[in-house]
Amino acid sequence: DSAEASPSVVFENIERCSPKCLEMLLENISGLTVDADFTIELIPEINVAVATFLKNIDTKELVEKCSQHKRVREFNMTAWLLESTQSIKAENLPESISSDYLTVYFESTRNGGGPVEDVQLFPEENSAIITFCDHKGNS
Repeated sequence: DSAEASPSVVFENIERCSPKCLEMLLENISGLTVDADFTIELIPEINVAVATFLKNIDTKELVEKCSQHKRVREFNMTAWLLESTQSIKAENLPESISSDYLTVYFESTRNGGGPVEDVQLFPEENSAIITFCDHKGNS
């Protein structure tokens, strides 16, 4: 299995588990520490949280542990690996934003970016689709 597992795990149906509770639950299941070993981003609009592991761990195994964990099941949460993507949508952009600015911004490693292949601006929506180069390389 040469494909790298995603470092991010999605947790769905999180409304019955507070953010602090989710942090402690993940610490208990993974044996890791929030902030030092993983971060959690809440997306309350769709009742989801995304845990991103900073340490190289077997996220497939973690998803399996979560699906069998008593507390996760009591909260009716589900967990799965976040698929990697080459494109993202940036919203609520300033009207004067340029594709060059977005390219440089999203290529900044400080912002967690990487090489950008294309930027499509949608001025009427104040949004853009940013497509990154394939990091795996097909050479």
